[in-house]
Amino acid sequence: MKYISTRGQAPALSFEDAVLTGLASDGGLYVPETLPKFDSATIASWAGLSYQDLALEIIKPFIDGALTDSELSAIIEKSYSNFRHPAIAPLVQIDRNEWVLELFQGPTLAFKDFALQFLGNLLDHILAKRNQKVAVMGATSGDTGSAAIVGCAQCENIDIFILHPHGRVSEVQRRQMTSVLAPNVHNIALKGNFDDCQNMVKASFSDQSFLPDGRQLVAVNSINWARIMAQIVYYFYAALALGAPHRPVSFSVPTGNFGDIFAGYLASKMGLPVEQLIIATNANDILHRCISDNDHSKKPLIHSLSPSMDIMVSSNFERLLFDLYGRDGDAISTLMQEFSSGSMTLSESALAKARELFCSHRLADEDMVRVIAEVFDKTGYLLDPHTAIGVEAARVKRKNQETPVVCLATAHPAKFPDAVKRAGQAKDPALPAHMADLFELEERYVVLENAINAVQQYVAGHLSN
Repeated sequence: MKYISTRGQAPALSFEDAVLTGLASDGGLYVPETLPKFDSATIASWAGLSYQDLALEIIKPFIDGALTDSELSAIIEKSYSNFRHPAIAPLVQIDRNEWVLELFQGPTLAFKDFALQFLGNLLDHILAKRNQKVAVMGATSGDTGSAAIVGCAQCENIDIFILHPHGRVSEVQRRQMTSVLAPNVHNIALKGNFDDCQNMVKASFSDQSFLPDGRQLVAVNSINWARIMAQIVYYFYAALALGAPHRPVSFSVPTGNFGDIFAGYLASKMGLPVEQLIIATNANDILHRCISDNDHSKKPLIHSLSPSMDIMVSSNFERLLFDLYGRDGDAISTLMQEFSSGSMTLSESALAKARELFCSHRLADEDMVRVIAEVFDKTGYLLDPHTAIGVEAARVKRKNQETPVVCLATAHPAKFPDAVKRAGQAKDPALPAHMADLFELEERYVVLENAINAVQQYVAGHLSN
């Protein structure tokens, strides 16, 4: 299995090299040259498998011999051993043929744990084998950072530097990152927004000359292929539980960076019968505008009550565009150059292909808190703000009431007490027992100006020997 860049100019890489490289040298993102395909009989044979056993079946073709089955199985078992629910990704029914897939049962209460626990253990295995040390550099709008830190804090060959927008993540999200005091963990609060953080990380990957000889950057943001790969699993897991492949399933996904829903697209391409993929966005609605009106233009970022989706540049959308444009790297390079000036327009044929599977919906804060209140009043189930947007998008956009729709619950409501209070809850939702002392823990982070030289100097000056 070789991995190729969406912009067509970077060399094809092996699985291990693609994981370590992250962003391709031509600025593109790595994708597999071919996708594994599973027929209905194979998918049906997986019914009843544990999450870990299913993950082995789905991930194995992408690894293509880079790890033995026993090595891959050990990494998977270790990655999900600290999830709180034995089902790993349990389904909860909240209405007729409407389900919530709880992806917040991991150690940091967010769906990012599924990929980042796996990625941390995978990197540790690869680096130990190569006798190599790296610097992980990532940007977070809230959840990626804590999941990456927990995933990498025990890794002996990794120094991790996570940038978050200063004052623009919830207190729970910030403390989950800054209270991990491992010597290889470095939190940077950047005086800017998430897109500033993400752009700085991308620029640093493009020119790594600020690092000492022998060190390289490794990405843990969803530009890293291994993250997307790990997320494919829970689409199959949920669909199998609801009768696939004998009937189709639809998914509603709150998304900002397009990685989570792109994994669902890949699941569909691999043989899972997916009827709809519903893109759920907040007021930062570039993805909704693109799918509904072919308006992929940057607008000023809005600080919302669903901060993990406060994103205007959705990195993984490029991976979808690569398929929509017939895997033409030159076309994608031209399109992304157009977008660098502030907007791009998709061809009619590409947009028509996207609309065969994708639809979208936008929900502002005031409507989101209404959904939290309504669902709680009717069912006693408390949604986090991002999941509430996904639930409403499913209700508005689903085409067929007979097809089960799964709303991906991307985070635990305790991470977003402001939104929950606005929805009429008298108290902050309680943190799980393993995080009950979060507000008492010591924090450690540095606040830096929105200047790439300041960030790169800090990274270079805090690498372990």
